[in-house]
This record gives sequence, structure tokens and C-alpha cells, in this order.
Amino acid sequence: MRDPVVDLREIARLLDRHGGQTRRAQAFRRAAATLAALDPAERADVDRRRAWGNLTGIGATTTKVVAESHAGRVPAYLAELQAADGPLVDGPNPLLAHIRGDLHTHTEWSDGSSPLEEMALEARRLGRDWLAITDHSPRLRVANGLDTERRHRQREHIAALNEALGGFRVLAGAEVDILDDGSLDGEAAALDPLDVVVASVHSKLRMDADAMTVRMVTAIANPRTNVLGHCTGRLVAGDRGVRPQSTFDAEVVFEACRQFDVAVEINSRPERQDPPDDLLALAAEMGCLFAIDTDAHAPGQLGFSEYGAARAASVGLTPDRIVTCWDADRVVAWAAGGNPSANRGA
Repeated sequence: MRDPVVDLREIARLLDRHGGQTRRAQAFRRAAATLAALDPAERADVDRRRAWGNLTGIGATTTKVVAESHAGRVPAYLAELQAADGPLVDGPNPLLAHIRGDLHTHTEWSDGSSPLEEMALEARRLGRDWLAITDHSPRLRVANGLDTERRHRQREHIAALNEALGGFRVLAGAEVDILDDGSLDGEAAALDPLDVVVASVHSKLRMDADAMTVRMVTAIANPRTNVLGHCTGRLVAGDRGVRPQSTFDAEVVFEACRQFDVAVEINSRPERQDPPDDLLALAAEMGCLFAIDTDAHAPGQLGFSEYGAARAASVGLTPDRIVTCWDADRVVAWAAGGNPSANRGA
């Protein structure tokens, strides 16, 4: 017997995986949540009457999926998506097998679409050993950024989840706004206990190049910064349109990353592809550390690491220079400020 909840969630995952279609995927995720929330008696009654379409959050398309699944058939919509599924990158992708974790992901605690548990379970399904949850900082209100109290509650949630998962590790992190003066958004009480901090510019991306350089270097020099997120802020495709990259002295910024042992993020979202090819090659040549991150806002987007792995290989990076190819203990020790030369590997 098929489970319509499982089928609805799998459709959402595949929609997110191919093109990051979060809005459409959310409809299937909401329908799955509606069914899953019913107690057994309610569920049996709805199934008996085939009254799924009367439930809030279940529309015509999702009703059809539920009906087909309830009848024991693979829903046609799911079958179509499964037939089209495959690697996101053509050809060999040698670094992909070395990726053990992800340092930049979001959940429904901020602007992600899924619970923390679903993100962790999907990462484990993909063969990862660990996953950092890095929901936004408080200034980014449009993304429901976490204040100190909510950050504390999320850390407690993560600790409980780690107890339940066993063997797979969830790291408590944050994606923190780099403010205009280069300071980090958030109180020390929120940031200091975290395993990892990704620092990113989200505002005034067209700032003068000299001022942007100072802003970024100031953030990189902050001892709490571990990863420089999507460094140019550009968008090259997608629902949000396109956005030019910010300008700064890349050599100065990447040298700061090298000196302060901050990883340059290879943001794997297809609409970002950040840093651009020339800056990625420059950072590689300068000896920086890197983090292949998905910036996933839904479980299906965790597969975006395929894109980042291919880009990392294109500039000759090896696993020892990619912190997301390290085990969780090494990542946590590095993020806590361990000896940079020891952490770089051979």
C-alpha cells in the first residue's frame, strides 16, 4: 500500500531539485502536512469518503495525487518527475563523492519551506554525515530572521534532534548579515554558542567598491566569521530576476579570507553561481579555503551541491581545501579557531 504523504513529499523534493520551484513544491508539502496532521480516525473517514479535496491545503492537483496513491498506483505527476530525474551536472563530477556536509541551509525557522527534521533526513539520504542549519539573523526581517531568544530555542531543538538521529550530526549555525560598517548582525549571546557562522552581504550591494572592500574585510576579520557567503550577491537567473555582482577589491578580500582562515563559499544555487568563474579561480590561486554550500531552502535543494562540486573541480580544488569535505569534528574545531595551518590539511 502506498502512502500519499510520502508521494506528496517526494513530488515536492523533485520540484525543488530541478529548478528550485519552491512555490509549486510548497503546495505539495502543505498537502502532505495536512494529511499527516489528521488523527487515525479522521484519516480513515476522509479516505473512506475520498473527501481529500475538502481539506484545507489540498487542491485539485494534490487531490488527484492522493487518490492515485491511495489506490496503490504511482501518481502520474510523480512518475513524470521521476522519469525526468537524473544528475544535475553532465559528465564526471569527482568531488561530489567527497562532500560530507553543508554549511549553509535554511529551514522554516526563517525563510526556508521545511522543518529542520526534513532537511536533516534528506541530507542523510544523500549520504552526508552532517548538516549545518544557518537560518537568518534578526535584521533580515523579510526572511523572518532569528533573534537571540529564538536562536537559543533552535539550538535546543537541534540538540534534541541530534539525540534522536544518532550517527548523523546537525550543527547549529547562522547566516548573519554583514552590516554597513562590517559588523555582524546579532548579539554575542546568540552567535558565540554556535558551531558555525556564515557572514553575507544582503543590503546595499551597489556600495562603492572601496567601502564594500572595507566592509567585507572587517567582517572577515571578526573572530566569529567562518564562511564568507555568496560574496558578490549576484543573481544570474530565476524568479527574482538578475542582479549584477557587487564590486570590491577581490585580491584584498580573498587575502583576508586566507589570513583569517575564513572559507570562501561556492554558493551552489543555480541562480547565484557565486563567486563568478574569474573570482573563483582567483581565490583558488590565492590559496583560500572553500565551502561548497547549497544555500538550500527546501530538502530537494540540498542536491544543488552537484553544481558547486563541478565548479570546484573546474579550478583544480582538492578535498583538503574544501571544509565541507571534512568530518564534523574537524569542521567544528576549525570554526572554533583552531590552528589554521593544521586545519588546512596536507
